[in-house]
Amino acid sequence: MNLTGLFGGTFNPIHLGHLKVAEEVLGHFPLDTILFIPSYIPPHKSSVEVAPVRHRLKMVEIACQGHPAFQVSEVEAGRPGPSYSIVTLRRLKRARPQDQFFFIVGADAFLEIETWKDYDRLLRECSFIVVSRPGFGIKSLEKVIERIKPAGVLPPGSQALFNSDNPGPGKLYLLEVPTPDISSSDIRKRLRAGQAITGLVPPGVEQYIERHKLYR
Repeated sequence: MNLTGLFGGTFNPIHLGHLKVAEEVLGHFPLDTILFIPSYIPPHKSSVEVAPVRHRLKMVEIACQGHPAFQVSEVEAGRPGPSYSIVTLRRLKRARPQDQFFFIVGADAFLEIETWKDYDRLLRECSFIVVSRPGFGIKSLEKVIERIKPAGVLPPGSQALFNSDNPGPGKLYLLEVPTPDISSSDIRKRLRAGQAITGLVPPGVEQYIERHKLYR
């Protein structure tokens, strides 16, 4: 059985904060692979500032180069329409029946889990690794966790429990780690203002953005 993390998002553009989250997860949990899944049209965001999916997909591919455990999936990018996690999960289960899946999300995103399509079914069919983000520590999740009542909650520092023979679905694995305060919206804002983004995105992604004149 392969343990596979699912890291979805607009990645508009992907930046070093995204990569740091994935690296921290790999450092704390024995995942075999992390699938980066760029969305086609995100259901919770306006598409006005979203770069065409072919560009976002290519930037993610560039960013993942040199990371053996990082892979890029087109499961959402190749499917027109909104990207819903429950649909993505079921498609991946059919395509990769030997894999056990864990959604990787920031604490800020998980606070909105109750707005996700069929979130209750999603929580029954897979587990989540929830990572702290600047301004959103693990303690900020207490109320939403109390409401959604997952099958199990593994607090920070108990990652060793992940190594059991059958981690099983329905659990929340909480990870409190420092991650850089970088946002895609700030990067787009800087680009519109003609400001540098060096140190915020991988060099290859910065070159790609410049070459294709994205977010101008």
